[in-house]
Amino acid sequence: MALSTILNARAASLWLTTAAAVVCAAAGLAAQGRPLSVPPPGKAAAEQIPMLKEVSIEQKPGSQLPLDAEFSDATGQPVTLRKYFGARPVVLALVYYDCPMLCTQVLGGLAGSLQGMSLSVGQDYDVLVVSFDPGETPAMAADRKTDFVRRYIRDAREQNIHFLTGREESIKALTSAVGFNVAYDKATDQYAHPAAITVLTAEGKVSRYLYGVEFAPRDLKLALVEASEGKVGGVVDQMMLFCYHYDPETGKYGLVIMNIVRAAGALTVLVMVCAIVYSLRRERLQARAV
Repeated sequence: MALSTILNARAASLWLTTAAAVVCAAAGLAAQGRPLSVPPPGKAAAEQIPMLKEVSIEQKPGSQLPLDAEFSDATGQPVTLRKYFGARPVVLALVYYDCPMLCTQVLGGLAGSLQGMSLSVGQDYDVLVVSFDPGETPAMAADRKTDFVRRYIRDAREQNIHFLTGREESIKALTSAVGFNVAYDKATDQYAHPAAITVLTAEGKVSRYLYGVEFAPRDLKLALVEASEGKVGGVVDQMMLFCYHYDPETGKYGLVIMNIVRAAGALTVLVMVCAIVYSLRRERLQARAV
């Protein structure tokens, strides 16, 4: 891959979160007849829209989620986060259900990625979607869950796909643990927020972040394999982790050329040793025959 292509891909990933937040804010402003102006050349978007300074993902690998924080499930029943951890890794999406566009794209991208993986929900991982808007209701969560399960066609197990709502203190505890920072605009009654999903361990600790509104099935699968410490996936997946490493700046897995070179070198040495051993044994057998 050309150096320019790699640099362009890295730059695109770094700007994706900010760009997504700008689009979300623009949708809210446009709905009230106040279009968002384009920042002049050379001026950062956060300077034009001050609230965007608060929107970010502060990576906190290893951070423990507040498992005793209380929420409500899609049926209105009170639950704690602890209910959804202990057995397998969890894919977490922080959204708000009344979002005009960005959250729908994040959930759609997640559903598409899940369909593209060989791992199965309920067997290898669970899905947890939590609204960061304290004003939203279980009925709204139920509607979003129905739409999500409809999109997630392959072996959808509704009992392992969870949509929650909660009070402000519980939401803040969760978003703080993940490092997911949002900003609320009272004038438009909309949130500006990052676009990402978080892969968590079975113990409820942050493992990996994947950015954007589309998530490569390979990246999500490798993130789940890592979060499970090898308990999910097979030998091939473990070999792929040797060749692909997670880049926290882009939220993606990239090919590690040196590991491939080392593996090829080791294989070459092994073949040479086997050839030498075979040749020596053949010579000894021929000498005995004479």
